Amino acid sequence: MDACVVRVAGSLAELDGGRLLEDTPESRAGRRVVSIPPEIVPDLQAHLDEFAEDGPDGRVFVGPRGGPLRRSGFRRIWNKVRADVGLPDLHFHDLRHVGNTLAATTGASLKELMSRMGHASSRAALIYQHASQDRDKAIAAALGEAFKVARASDKGDKGTLKRSGTQRARKPKRS
Repeated sequence: MDACVVRVAGSLAELDGGRLLEDTPESRAGRRVVSIPPEIVPDLQAHLDEFAEDGPDGRVFVGPRGGPLRRSGFRRIWNKVRADVGLPDLHFHDLRHVGNTLAATTGASLKELMSRMGHASSRAALIYQHASQDRDKAIAAALGEAFKVARASDKGDKGTLKRSGTQRARKPKRS
């Protein structure tokens, strides 16, 4: 917690017959250390203190009776929570999309996003990137600033604009 990182070292899958399979993540990229914002540490610590298994290797999420969290138990809890917050159509995996889209809007490179998400291929990482209106406005603002700089450098000695790019590209009109 002091280092503000989460270490992803294992996974637990529930097979169709109900058997639990403890394994390493699907790919080498899935085993990773991910930095977390210090602002969420108090909430994460509260969760660990109240709900997680004890010890440094304890599970972060456990079932209602303290055992491994199974799909059926999770589904009941998830359905209640999303109804309580007024988001009945929210899928759990949507949280991954939101988090990774927000990470992308910070300006992270594709390689950084792949590492953070645990993806070995850019194709997988790109699935989780979505355009946002706020980011589009930020891009437009940055383009506007670049335009201002270019326009300022395109002024002549008397502060008047030189010919525009369109005017330069066209042949002069003949009188």
